[in-house]
Amino acid sequence: MTISVVSPAADVTAAVPELAAAIDPGRVADLITQLLVELGEDPAREGLLGTPERVAAWWSDFLSPDGAATATCFTESQLSGQLVVVGGMSVWSLCEHHMLPMNLQVTAGYVPDGEVVGLSKFGRAAQHFTGRLQVQERFTRQFAEHLAGIIGREDVAVAVRGLHLCMSMRGVRMEEARTTTLQAGGRFGTDPILSQQFLTVTAGLWGTP
Repeated sequence: MTISVVSPAADVTAAVPELAAAIDPGRVADLITQLLVELGEDPAREGLLGTPERVAAWWSDFLSPDGAATATCFTESQLSGQLVVVGGMSVWSLCEHHMLPMNLQVTAGYVPDGEVVGLSKFGRAAQHFTGRLQVQERFTRQFAEHLAGIIGREDVAVAVRGLHLCMSMRGVRMEEARTTTLQAGGRFGTDPILSQQFLTVTAGLWGTP
């Protein structure tokens, strides 16, 4: 497990690097055709007809995710000190080291103060930050900083449990291996009871001890 504690001085509004310019599907399809040839395949054979175009369309779609969307917050003046945990978010990304898929199980927690965040925005933000070549550690930080920016405080924790095909189907080929990252800030970094509550709920959601 990798544990990161956000410093109180962290800039939660820091800009995230923009994605690359618009993808040229035609150019990508040409490159896939060349790759098939180099792999000893015949792009003109029946089973591969249209494959370069389909692959190019997928790359264009995957690397062009919707924006993180402006979060909707709802006033709840009676809330103070309650722990809110949003789990069950399963998103796919691509390891930038081997360009193989990784599945990330994401759980986010925060402490509301007078307002709550619209629940659908958690999933949209997670999809936004995974729609690119990525590493789990960076995704965890980006998602936590985005959530902290929404609530205007650092009382945020994000836990991510990842299945990486670059470890499951290549190299050591350990199919059961999982990587867990945790980014905790504000009260989650200073209040052991709050931190333990979040970890307990997260473990329950993941079905792990």
